[in-house]
Amino acid sequence: MKNLDRMLLGLGVLIPFWLFFGVLLTALAYPDYSHLDQAMSQLGAQGSPTQGFSAWVNNLPLGVLFVLFAVGVLRRLRGSRLALFSAGLILVHGLASFATGYFPCDQGCAPVQPSFSQQMHNLAGLVMFLSLTLASLLWAFASKRLMGARGFGLFSLACTVLAVATVVLMAQAVETGHSFGLYQRINYGISVIWVAGLALMLSRSRAGALQPGTT
Repeated sequence: MKNLDRMLLGLGVLIPFWLFFGVLLTALAYPDYSHLDQAMSQLGAQGSPTQGFSAWVNNLPLGVLFVLFAVGVLRRLRGSRLALFSAGLILVHGLASFATGYFPCDQGCAPVQPSFSQQMHNLAGLVMFLSLTLASLLWAFASKRLMGARGFGLFSLACTVLAVATVVLMAQAVETGHSFGLYQRINYGISVIWVAGLALMLSRSRAGALQPGTT
């Protein structure tokens, strides 16, 4: 069972690499695609050159990785309801990743009159952002109490602040029409790096290392 737990937690470390190479390789099949200005969702948008396989390379596998990683967190942190809640948020994030792949955005991903698929895609994207941001915020305040890991708490707080700040920059980029892709990648990159950090912390900690009296 320890090997299973180690494998499940190890998937959290794999997530940033899968995201990076999945988006990079998919974009190679999209002529003139701009990582600086275009959203990652445009790779799977209606009518895009990569619509047929983008979700299968990115959204769906990442959803599986997040769900399995969440199971690993649940198995490691059975003794704390707060920690279990954070694992539930990671699980929700994985399910929302499935939804963003199942409901592709409209061409360009910013239509004046969004279709039902676009609306669902936007909703799933919002859930993805809120779930991981809230999970990192929880660990920012609970890490020392739950695991005795003050450094990871500070790391989680920094990731939360940066994630919120880059969302503001993304909103500004929508208005200007420039650098949205850059800020989106920084935003999601911060979140998945936090996930990898959580995976490493839990993998290196002793199983059942929750501090006495945690809830």
